Amino acid sequence: MLVPMVGWIRSYERGCLRGDLVAGVAVAALIIPKNLGYAGIAGIPLQNGLYAAAAATILYAVLGTSRQISMGPSSGLAAVAASAVLAAGITSQTDVATFVAGITLLSGLVFVLLAVLRMSWIARFLSQAVVTGFLFGAAIDVVVGELPKLTGTDAKGSNAFRELWSWLGGLGATDPATLAVGAVALIVVFGLRLVAPSLPGALVLLVGGLVVSVAADLEGRGVAVVGTIPSGLPSAEVPDVPLIWDHAGVASSAALALVLIGFSQTAGDAKVFATRHRYRVDLHQETIAQGVANAGAGLLQGMPVSTSLSASSLNDRAGARSGMASLTSGIVVIGTLLFLAPLFAHLPKPVLAALVIEAVVMGMMNVGEMRRLARVQRFDFWVAMVAILATLAVGVLAGVLVGIALSLLWLVAVATRPAMPTLGRRPGTTLFRPLARHPEDEQFPGVAVLRLEGSLFFATSEALDERVRGLIDGSAGGLGCIVLDCSAITFTDAQGAAALDELVSVAKESGLELRLARLRPAVRQVLDRDGVVGRLGDDRIHPSVDLAVQAHLQGAG
Repeated sequence: MLVPMVGWIRSYERGCLRGDLVAGVAVAALIIPKNLGYAGIAGIPLQNGLYAAAAATILYAVLGTSRQISMGPSSGLAAVAASAVLAAGITSQTDVATFVAGITLLSGLVFVLLAVLRMSWIARFLSQAVVTGFLFGAAIDVVVGELPKLTGTDAKGSNAFRELWSWLGGLGATDPATLAVGAVALIVVFGLRLVAPSLPGALVLLVGGLVVSVAADLEGRGVAVVGTIPSGLPSAEVPDVPLIWDHAGVASSAALALVLIGFSQTAGDAKVFATRHRYRVDLHQETIAQGVANAGAGLLQGMPVSTSLSASSLNDRAGARSGMASLTSGIVVIGTLLFLAPLFAHLPKPVLAALVIEAVVMGMMNVGEMRRLARVQRFDFWVAMVAILATLAVGVLAGVLVGIALSLLWLVAVATRPAMPTLGRRPGTTLFRPLARHPEDEQFPGVAVLRLEGSLFFATSEALDERVRGLIDGSAGGLGCIVLDCSAITFTDAQGAAALDELVSVAKESGLELRLARLRPAVRQVLDRDGVVGRLGDDRIHPSVDLAVQAHLQGAG
């Protein structure tokens, strides 16, 4: 169904209403202060973060298929947006807000295009190891960027390392009042997470910061505050097209990064909650929902949106059972924009910085996942580490592009270098398995059994050719037969068929037999059309590896 909301409203059970309403209000209490911070990361007016949150939660409720997902701005996407602004060299706050809204709209259009073309699988090319590393690096970059707000100083630099060094060099000008407010804010927000994790720490800090700011006149004591935040709702408008066109390269790169990161977060979170509550999500529809949510946020002068795992988890724990919870969150955000926005004017900037730091540290620095990568697959861990260093050294946006390149290079490396173990027969059976793991298995004089663990196509054909030639060259004339176990070859193309045909000729020239075992019908059809089967001979194709070996031994005997 193109509009899933129609379906769940028709079958909505009254018993779910209380849980949905409670969850929606609880999530709104969590995301309102955090979205102010995310807008600060992106460098846009704070109210624009709430514009995006309102659009995303309501549009996702209409078009999404997950019952627990909370859609809105995220720290990772905000960091990408900020990096895009920096790369484009835009400084005017009006132009910054327009540019961020423009790349948000552009990413939404890319999402919708991928959905229409049924090509959302493209977004899966960013490996989880790269995403983990990028988010970790982006979190460090954001924290470094927020440090000057905690000390009332300035810092400049083209990357996180230089910005950190600049901040350290300016600590002599630290404002004591600002530092005190920032330190207390950090203690409160992280302390509440430790001693009372069920409390909305961000909301407590927001309200407490506002009360203390007014009561103690922190602005008069030299502590910077966020300033005027207008009330009301935004009007829909297309961002300045000439501005986006002038920075088309950066805008398109940012949109691609937003799509890849946003989809990886949303798809993963949606499947987690669907599995937990035993229902299915439609990933194609999720692509449409995320595209429309971003397009809507862009048209309403907002910022990029995707799922927030912390908000979605709260949504789940608070009792959300349908899109009504997301709809409720959106309505509460709208109410805040209409009636409460001006109250945020007195919010101290160090308090906002503490909110941002807590959000990125707890939401993006996944230490547990880094440990798991190091334990399970060390290569994945080093890929994540490269992504972290790239993000810190060349910036968040460039770090994403490096991550994309890493993922593609990794994919190419894996695809072009499939495992091709030599097999032996388990004693007393007809089962053949890798000799590297079972050196005690039986081997047969003059026979080498090889298995290509992957499909045979343009990316793997050269590897197979080299492996077979290496066996022949290393046999010193003692090899009489090569049996190729084809059980893992599910696909072959014209180049793969040509490579196998070449091996037939190489085997004949070397005076040995080439036999194929466990050849799949679809693969055999391709080989047959190319004449490979005819040149090899039907009698050299066998239903099992053991029969292929026995056929050679009997013929040789």
